[in-house]
Formats: sequence, C-alpha cells, structure tokens
Amino acid sequence: MALTKQQKNKKVAALASNLEGATSAIIGTFTAMTASKDFELRKTVRDAGGKYQVLKNKLAPKAGAGTQIEAALGGLKGVSSIAYTSGDPVALAKALSSWVKDNAQFTFKLGIVDGKVINVAEINNLATLPGKEELFSKLLFLINAPATRLATVMNATGRNLAVVVDQAVQANKFTGSAPAASAAPAAANTDADPAQPESGDSNQAGAAADEAPAEG
Repeated sequence: MALTKQQKNKKVAALASNLEGATSAIIGTFTAMTASKDFELRKTVRDAGGKYQVLKNKLAPKAGAGTQIEAALGGLKGVSSIAYTSGDPVALAKALSSWVKDNAQFTFKLGIVDGKVINVAEINNLATLPGKEELFSKLLFLINAPATRLATVMNATGRNLAVVVDQAVQANKFTGSAPAASAAPAAANTDADPAQPESGDSNQAGAAADEAPAEG
C-alpha cells in the first residue's frame, strides 16, 4: 500500500530528526533477514553507540539533507538500511564487521565518516583501526611516560646522592684541621695593655730603688 504524502512527510521528519546529529554512517543491504537476526543486528549497533533503521531510498535524501551524512544517502537502490552514530565510527565499523562475518545475509554498500564517503574496502579498513578509547589510552601513556621516567630519575638521583654522602662520612671525608685564626685577632694582641706599665717606666723605677739609702 502506497504511503500518502502526509505519511511520507512524517517519515522524512522523523528520520531527519534522528540523523540530525549523526557524524558517520554505514549503509547496508540484506536478504532473507529474520526477525531474530534483525533484533541481533539492532542490538549490535546499539551496543556500539549507534542506531539502526531500514531506509526508503526516495525519502532518505530528503531526510539527510543538511546533515553530515547527506552525501551517503543519494542514489540508493534496492533494499537499504543505515547504521549511524554521533560517536566513535571505528566502534560502529568494528561491531558491524564482526557481525557480518557470521551473518552473510547482510552486506555493506558504502559508508561515510565526517562528510567523506568511503567504499566497502575502506569500511573494512576502518574496522581494523584502534578506537577512540584505545587511542586515548595510548595518548595518556605517552603523556605520562616522560613524567614517570623523570620521577624515576629524580628518585634515583636522590638515592645516589644519599649513598655518596654516606660513603664520604664513612671515609671521614668531612673531617679536617680547624681553620687558621684570622689575622685581625693576632694584630690586636700586639697592642700595649694599658693596665701594664711601659718598659721605660719600669727601668726608671728600678734605678730609683737602687739609689735610695738603706735604713740603719
């Protein structure tokens, strides 16, 4: 039964709303898809952070107009479905590629990532790339690795310094003669002490004692 114009408009609006935030998608086709297999496929896509929907080829371009996946929705023929995501395109490609290996009734037509249309071979290549989480983990490792090595070197330097100081103490490297007295105190000792008589006064006193007459 053919859809009325109003029904078509509703379907286009609903699909357009779903596709609005999509940044990547994989277009596929299928034959003899059972209800249970369809459920498995939708769950696989959902677990990868995406959504899945069967397309009407004439309505898809209108629904995708102005979106980042618009270029993948024109000129579709035959049975078509779309798995799309606003998240990690690699995760979606990995999940679908893995599922397709065990379900030959589903095959890829094309894909699109950030506005660039890719063919089936490129979809398979995309599925072999590391996902965002794996890339983030590697990036964090690269960022943290120099800091870890620096901390290790600093700790080792501190330990080595402690060992060197301890060995120096054991060898009495820090024991030596006392420093020589400064010249200033020595010069001060050469000044005459005002409490002591000068040498000339002492000699005159002795001479006066010798000249004094002895008492009888």
